[in-house]
This record gives sequence, structure tokens and C-alpha cells, in this order.
Amino acid sequence: MGGSGGGGGGKRADWAGMMIAVAAVSLVLEGSVVAAATRHVVGGSGTGWTIPPNASFYGEWSSSQTYVVGDTLVFNFPTGIHNVIQVPKSSYDACTAQNQIGSTLSTGPATVTLTSSGAHYYICGVSGHCSTGQKLAITVASSSSAGPAPTPTAGGPTPSGAPAPASSGPSGVSPAASGPSGVSPAASGPSGVSPSSAPPPRPFIFSLSLALLSVASSCLIFL
Repeated sequence: MGGSGGGGGGKRADWAGMMIAVAAVSLVLEGSVVAAATRHVVGGSGTGWTIPPNASFYGEWSSSQTYVVGDTLVFNFPTGIHNVIQVPKSSYDACTAQNQIGSTLSTGPATVTLTSSGAHYYICGVSGHCSTGQKLAITVASSSSAGPAPTPTAGGPTPSGAPAPASSGPSGVSPAASGPSGVSPAASGPSGVSPSSAPPPRPFIFSLSLALLSVASSCLIFL
């Protein structure tokens, strides 16, 4: 009887050990997914976010990038000289901060985390800057396996789900100080870095890893 009980305990220990090993591998894989996120310095490290040398500068730069959900955009600019505002396509085309999405990022450098796929539009709200080309349009893919997404073009169709109200403000209108209701204004972080948008939900593999660790721990308790 004692031998049988010992054998059963040994099997449970082996099973629990296997679960811990599987959970450990899952956590490593989850870490690899996080590490795969790309940090895009808008305009490149040499130019950053500023009045460009020509109106097509940021469009040409963006066409060389591949954006995936989870990636970040880094807008390098001197605080008080430029800002970053996310807007719908109609406001992007008209260079107005009307109907802006979220709050104005006025402290440089500012980091934006791409939490959803589709077209995203950004402008500088300082008067006259957008009309000279300080604006960025990107298309974000849901995953790297989806392949590079085409850069949105001015005058193209409005992306699905993006509001497209008629623009009535003049070109280069400075943004309102506060964003839409329920959106907290961007606060300055250490070294003048604006906080990122909320990170994307944790991958399913991370939750699975925690569940496996919990089961394995329970089995070890009853050994």
C-alpha cells in the first residue's frame, strides 16, 4: 500500500513539474511577443517632429515603416514649440484640431502606443505648422503576419470606424486645451516624457501561464 501511495505521489510530482515547465516556456514566449514591439521615432532621429523641409516629408518617411498594434510612436520636439494631436481624417486633411481624439500632447518628447489597427492621423496644432507639412498619417496592422499596411493618402476614403465630421475651422487653428469628456489631459512625466496611451491588453498566453502556475502550485500542496 505504501509503495502504491508513493508511486501516486511521484506521478503527481512529475505532472506538477511538467505544468511548471510549460508555464515557464509560455512566459518566455510572452516576453518575446512584448520584445517584438517596435519603437518608431517619427521623422527619424535626425529630424524628429518639426516643420519639415517639404510637405511630403512625413508621408515619405512613414511609407518606409511597418506599424503593428503594440508599437509606439515617439515624437521628438521641444516643449512649447510643437505639440501632437490625434484627429479624424477630415480634420487631418483640413489641418484643424476640431474633433480631436484624446488630449493634446504638449510636452516633448511624447510617446503614443498604438492600441488599435486601422488608419491613425496626427498633426501639430500650432498655427501654420500643419499646413506646411507637420502632419502624419499611418495605417496600423493587427499583427506582423498581416504584412505591411499602405500609408493613408489625402483625399482617400475615411477608415472604417473613424468619425468624419465636416471641417469648419480655418487652417492651422490651435487645439483646445482639453480633450473630449472622460479623457484625462496628458501629464508631464520624468525627463519631460509624456505618458503613453493605455497599453494593449495582455496576450492570452500570459493569462494561460498564470493559470498553469496556479494549478501546478495546488498539486504540489497536496503531495
